[in-house]
Amino acid sequence: MSGPKPVPAVGTVCFRGEDVALIRRGTKPMAGSWSLPGGKIEFGEGTGEAALRELKEETGLTARLVGLVDVVDGIFTSRTSGDVTRHFVLFDYAAVWVSGEPVAGDDAAHAEWISPARLAELELWDETRRIIEAARDLVSENQSAS
Repeated sequence: MSGPKPVPAVGTVCFRGEDVALIRRGTKPMAGSWSLPGGKIEFGEGTGEAALRELKEETGLTARLVGLVDVVDGIFTSRTSGDVTRHFVLFDYAAVWVSGEPVAGDDAAHAEWISPARLAELELWDETRRIIEAARDLVSENQSAS
């Protein structure tokens, strides 16, 4: 079967205390949308390595990975035709902040720490919200085990 293929990509849920680092996309087609820092995996790069690289490129933050949260299909369709326009296979990782302050870079127009109260008010893809909560649980379990 030929034709378009899914694109392997990563997302990083980085916590500093209760706050999570989010970006607003600066490029189409998701320009202006709140999102996890992330992007395409480069050839020869492991998923965890890609997650930390993308976090650094889009936010300036350095973090320690806690673990893989989930693998999610991001299948996006055209609003007019309903045809699939993009398909990402997203490897989403939980991480804890090590250093840096959020500064937008790469294809992010804005980056900041978002409190749980503010997170509840943001328009987010349902899967992003689910992944953030699952990552919060993973980080909590990891901290109580150490």
